[in-house]
Amino acid sequence: MRAVSLAIAGVSAFCFGFSGPMAKILGMAGLTPLEAVWIRMAGAGVLLLAVLAVFRPRALRIPRDRLLFFAAYAVIAVAAVQALFFVAITRLPVGVALLIEYTSPVMVVLWVRFVRRLRLPRSAYLGALIAVVGLAIVVQVWEGLRLDALGLLLALVAAACCAGYFLMSDSFGDDVDTLGLIGWGMLGSAVVLLPVSRPWNIEWAALTGAVEVAGRTVPVAAAAVVLVVVATVVAYATGVTAVRRLSAAVGATVASVEVIAGAVIAWVLLGERLETAQITGGLIVLAGALLAQTATERIGPDRHAAEVTETVRV
Repeated sequence: MRAVSLAIAGVSAFCFGFSGPMAKILGMAGLTPLEAVWIRMAGAGVLLLAVLAVFRPRALRIPRDRLLFFAAYAVIAVAAVQALFFVAITRLPVGVALLIEYTSPVMVVLWVRFVRRLRLPRSAYLGALIAVVGLAIVVQVWEGLRLDALGLLLALVAAACCAGYFLMSDSFGDDVDTLGLIGWGMLGSAVVLLPVSRPWNIEWAALTGAVEVAGRTVPVAAAAVVLVVVATVVAYATGVTAVRRLSAAVGATVASVEVIAGAVIAWVLLGERLETAQITGGLIVLAGALLAQTATERIGPDRHAAEVTETVRV
């Protein structure tokens, strides 16, 4: 069971790894980052909800007492994570902003321990810290030490919202369908991002063209499809499933492998070379993720006990 859960988490991280390279191709075609984000969210939301309407219509039902949760998921777990990060990188080096956002596993671990009051094995804490150190090496944070106060604040809020994504994905019950939540969350985030993304200004003709990438001609529409289907629909569906099977603390740490996947995919598709430091950092991230996943054996019983206690209190 644990091996299957980790495999699902790995698939999610790998799929999320396509986000950066595909968004970069859209950028080469003339789209801004926020326009690419809006296409990603709106496309994924419409696609997923349309598929569910045909094959699984009950998944579209939103329990009346869960309306606020669905809205919060769309705003915090999806829209805010995307928008705040892209605004942050206009004021901070990308590597620094990325590192700050991926401190979210540490935030999740601290939240679970001190707010949910759930005891975690030491491997959960140590794995999260090791993963952050590895990410610092991967993004070569020492090359971008210029810090802007507002940019730093935005990146920290993005990290907190990213932590919220993992915690919220781990908190809903059987009355909420996973795919329905993701679909409505995507569409809701597209609505929230309308004022900043301004899709009415998008040069839609750019999607019919092609760009030269690493000596190859890549259709822009193909990159958009991969961004929507693989890097969003499949990535989120497997990601939320993995978090619910592994716990928020472990799932968040394992998800940090996304940065490594993105670097490897960019190397293969875009010809961006990996330096020795990045390979070393990647191995450290993997070590942290592997260490954190050993906590699943002990989190399971403790988490069940906590849920039973909470039920008794209610």
